Amino acid sequence: MSMNNTPLAERIHIGIFGRRNAGKSSIINALTGQDLAIVSDIKGTTTDPVLKAMELLPLGPVVMIDTPGLDDEGELGLLRIQKAYQMLNKTDIAILVVDGTVGMTDADTAIFTRIQEKQIPCLVVLNKADLAACTGTEGSALHALPKEQIIRASAQDGTNIEGLKERLAHLIPAEDTARRIVGDLINPGDLVVLVVPIDKSAPKGRLILPQQQTIRDILERGAVSVVTRDTELDDTLKSLGRAPALVITDSQAFGQVAKIVPENVPLTSFSILFARYKGSLHTVVEGAKALESLADGDTVLISEGCTHHRQCEDIGTVKLPGWIRNHTGKSIKFAFTSGTEFPSDLSKYSLVIHCGGCTLNEREMKYRLCCAKDAGIPITNYGTAIAYMKGILKRSVEVFPSLHPGCVRTDRSL
Repeated sequence: MSMNNTPLAERIHIGIFGRRNAGKSSIINALTGQDLAIVSDIKGTTTDPVLKAMELLPLGPVVMIDTPGLDDEGELGLLRIQKAYQMLNKTDIAILVVDGTVGMTDADTAIFTRIQEKQIPCLVVLNKADLAACTGTEGSALHALPKEQIIRASAQDGTNIEGLKERLAHLIPAEDTARRIVGDLINPGDLVVLVVPIDKSAPKGRLILPQQQTIRDILERGAVSVVTRDTELDDTLKSLGRAPALVITDSQAFGQVAKIVPENVPLTSFSILFARYKGSLHTVVEGAKALESLADGDTVLISEGCTHHRQCEDIGTVKLPGWIRNHTGKSIKFAFTSGTEFPSDLSKYSLVIHCGGCTLNEREMKYRLCCAKDAGIPITNYGTAIAYMKGILKRSVEVFPSLHPGCVRTDRSL
């Protein structure tokens, strides 16, 4: 996969933080060699976080995140600061831009402390090194840092910008080559059948991201992917000439597909595969048990990582609530979030059901899981919840040998 085609969730997210007029946007423009961010002497020019996918050598495919100033003022300013802090949840590498002519302020120290608490690799850039008055060593936080974590630079004349890129490259986490969507579950030459319903909610002219990424992983393994609709699945299986090594289905067709696929053929879903890929499979399998304890009046939060046009038979807002009410027999309330919005307070919810998170990077997905864990609220995902309600969860996770056997005994058919 070329760098231009790397999905946003697979790119290193570099967050730029600092006070107003410290030169955050100027540093981004200097790093990228492009006018990606608006630069002005007027304080507060950047009013909302801005994310831009690009290639940044020698780092490769990245997402640059420009954030509002952390010393913004007024009621609206506080909301902007809150948005900036939220960007930490998706930041893989942080750059704290400090005005080198002023030094480390309380606002700088506050965000730096939060970055450290979240264990995000960070570089402190003392900007405006071209100015003679640049000191920038004030503040106990800087004195406590190793020298390699601090770099003097100037977005104005380009001083040390190349050095900054090199420092950033050394902070990139080592690639986990064992982390695969499906490639480690199959062998070269295997047949893998992907069931992709085509209905009103399916995007015109393309497959959705999890389907694309799964096909790519199958091809890289040297296996063969066969893509079919649920309506042609039975005929497809009969025409293959041999049993597939695995069948992967869209979650909403789980029940129908399970009836067609023979018991001796492994079966799972895209959503469950991505739960494992993002490191949350055990958590979401355990979370599905909470469906049995829901009571009248409880509220379930259904959260999606992306934003899209809702169709009349949308899985998140229509199908899932219907299936849950039918399964529990209870009068359940539902709340919905999408995109970057995720409640910081989950206390009002009895259960969180999340999408597969294909558009969220690993750090943000883990943040959301941690939010639920810290609040003591069970969390599961679309595919796992549907498999549970259809009585096929045990079968759906048997393909994963690393999953502890005890945690799959969760659906009522066992």
